[in-house]
Amino acid sequence: MIKPLDDFVSRFGTQITFDENFIVKKQGRYFLLSENVKRLTSEGFHYAGTYLGRVKDGKFFPSFNLLNMVAQKKASRINIEKKAEWLFICGRDVFEQGITKVAGSTKKGDYILVLNSYGECLGFGKMLRNLDRKRRGPAVENILDIGDFLRRER
Repeated sequence: MIKPLDDFVSRFGTQITFDENFIVKKQGRYFLLSENVKRLTSEGFHYAGTYLGRVKDGKFFPSFNLLNMVAQKKASRINIEKKAEWLFICGRDVFEQGITKVAGSTKKGDYILVLNSYGECLGFGKMLRNLDRKRRGPAVENILDIGDFLRRER
């Protein structure tokens, strides 16, 4: 039942061990419930515990709760400087000159967490190229950022 979660987390080069007894799948959405919450939750609940993400059309869409859990692990990540932070949360890609720190795999095609200078997760992206040489153009494609919710409210 938690294969989509495990598959998504593994794309960052790490693992999170979830107790399947506390993961509830409801209408394609995954929730992590504590023992007490699970005991008190009825079958018809709309939202309970920690929302982890959803599967739609066979594709997993993570929540920021899950991304923050992944960020707590030794996952592939980059930290970016202030100007790049603002551009990223506005939906822009990350250019190499905005990257201040790199951890984990940064090969072309890898998923990577994007963190601000304080280590807070701003979202994630996909490496567009290896970071082995200085070139012009974006290095990380923005897939999901914390500004997404506000942009959808237009």
